[in-house]
Amino acid sequence: MELWYTEQHTENVRFSIRVDEQLYTGQSEFQKIDVFRSKEFGNFLTLDGLMMLTEKDEFIYHDMMVHVPMATNLGVKNVLVIGAGDGGSVRELTRYTTIENIDMVEIDKLVVDVCRQYLPTTAGKLDDPRVHLYFEDGLRFVRSKENLYDLIIVDSTDPFGPGEGLFTKEFYGNCFKALKHDGILVNQHENPYYDTYAQAMQRAHLRIRESFPICRVYQAHIPTYPSGHWLFGFASKKYDPVADIHEAGWNSLGLKTKYYNTQIHKGSFALPSYVLELLNENI
Repeated sequence: MELWYTEQHTENVRFSIRVDEQLYTGQSEFQKIDVFRSKEFGNFLTLDGLMMLTEKDEFIYHDMMVHVPMATNLGVKNVLVIGAGDGGSVRELTRYTTIENIDMVEIDKLVVDVCRQYLPTTAGKLDDPRVHLYFEDGLRFVRSKENLYDLIIVDSTDPFGPGEGLFTKEFYGNCFKALKHDGILVNQHENPYYDTYAQAMQRAHLRIRESFPICRVYQAHIPTYPSGHWLFGFASKKYDPVADIHEAGWNSLGLKTKYYNTQIHKGSFALPSYVLELLNENI
């Protein structure tokens, strides 16, 4: 008998992966957690039936979440990561010896526990001594912080269920307050191709734009995410990610990456016309 994981991207579109084995299934206080093994994508994690990452293509997402802001400000020392229970964003951050502290706030401890066991490729650096784990609501955590972080990475699920509060005007305003005078905020920005996702992207972009003077959007191709076309948000109090990239400085670090490079960095901010129209619409 053949086993398939199938995700409903829209009412008319489904995405399927042939599965060798279901490695884990469980229900936390917040969501259903599953891990599967497949020949094509290796082990992969789903939450409430939605793809979070696969071993084969997770490097694209995590490279673009972390190295774009780091190459824009090589002086980042104190980082807050919200969500990211799989550990991939933390893994990439720990590659920078100049970073002194990484606070990671994940609402669902079971996600972290499951990823430690079944996805060590992403969760393997969560025990780095610079990493401090907080199992609580990221929206509540950031409310009490002020002028503290150089970089905030919002590596959240989609704006439904546990991740919904991380797409609100209140949350982005609190992130602005928690950042230092030259702080940067990066978030996953959904996909622009399917209507439901595009509307969520537009709302998030509008709310971030209300809080930050510099607000840009960039893109990457991630095969297992809906439509494959994924956006990221970059917001800052000071830095423009294209004008202020420290290209020579980042390249001199000698970090070996599978997706990110400084040419991709600059090119990823050149968006298709339909995406620009969506971002500029009044919703």
